[in-house]
Amino acid sequence: MITAIVFIKAEVAQIPEVADQIAALEGVSEVYSVTGEIDLIALIRVRRHDDVASLVPDRINKVPGVTSTETHIAFRAYSTHDLEAAFSLGAEE
Repeated sequence: MITAIVFIKAEVAQIPEVADQIAALEGVSEVYSVTGEIDLIALIRVRRHDDVASLVPDRINKVPGVTSTETHIAFRAYSTHDLEAAFSLGAEE
């Protein structure tokens, strides 16, 4: 399994719509809105490097409102914690 992290800059007024459209793409497992110089981070999990090579330029970059992307391929995972739990702020247990 190949994991890639994609930093996405988007038109500010379209961030929610852009995030929804990217999240719906096959191979995209999560999309987060973030603070800082980028607007969204997408996590991609696919079987082959060629899948990343087609998903980012052919699908993500063509979503209306996306202005640029920067892709990082993960080499190794050092943590297996539950991402859902890590990002659930204020949830009651």
